[in-house]
Amino acid sequence: MAGLARGSARALLAALLASTLLALLVSPTRGRGGRDHGDWDESSLLPPLPPREDAARVARFVTHVSDWGALATISTLEAVRGRPFADVLSLSDGPPGAGSGVPYFYLSPLQLSVSNLQENPYATLTMTLAQTNFCKKHGFDPQSPLCAHIILSGTVTKVNETEMDIAKHSLFIRHPEMKTWPSSHNWFFAKLNITNIWVLDYFGGPKIVTPEEYYNVTVQ
Repeated sequence: MAGLARGSARALLAALLASTLLALLVSPTRGRGGRDHGDWDESSLLPPLPPREDAARVARFVTHVSDWGALATISTLEAVRGRPFADVLSLSDGPPGAGSGVPYFYLSPLQLSVSNLQENPYATLTMTLAQTNFCKKHGFDPQSPLCAHIILSGTVTKVNETEMDIAKHSLFIRHPEMKTWPSSHNWFFAKLNITNIWVLDYFGGPKIVTPEEYYNVTVQ
């Protein structure tokens, strides 16, 4: 009888441990930026995507909800000199709900992309809704045009003194960890001066948006 009781207790304990382990495995991990990276918190759901016919508004929307993007530069590394070189960078166009459309970066001369930009400031930035829960929710593959993404081309430059506070506030409010990054890395604020914009949010090829159309949009 005692053996039966011990066996039942072990079985119950095993069941409890299994359920706990399963919960840990399926629970989403949380990012340390301004928002959760990947899945958005239920209390701060992603606003609805603007009408796809309004390409300029879609571009501003994607920029504003993006916490990071892939920046392509021209490599200065001897092994791949002159070839495209892409890296993932954190970014922000402003505090949540108050985006300016300007992608700001917090960069260090120690980064390979910065070395490239010092020789050639031209760069192309890609941002995608695949970093939010939008594409997962609708079952869109990250490469599908329905998983809206945008491509911005231009030059990356340091922000001037008058714009530094804006860039700092825009980045630190959404990436608070940046405040603790070592000062020995000589971090500085920079931005992408946009000259060309392509929007991929539906079938039929990219939509071209001018910088004027992009910046004239009022984003809710």
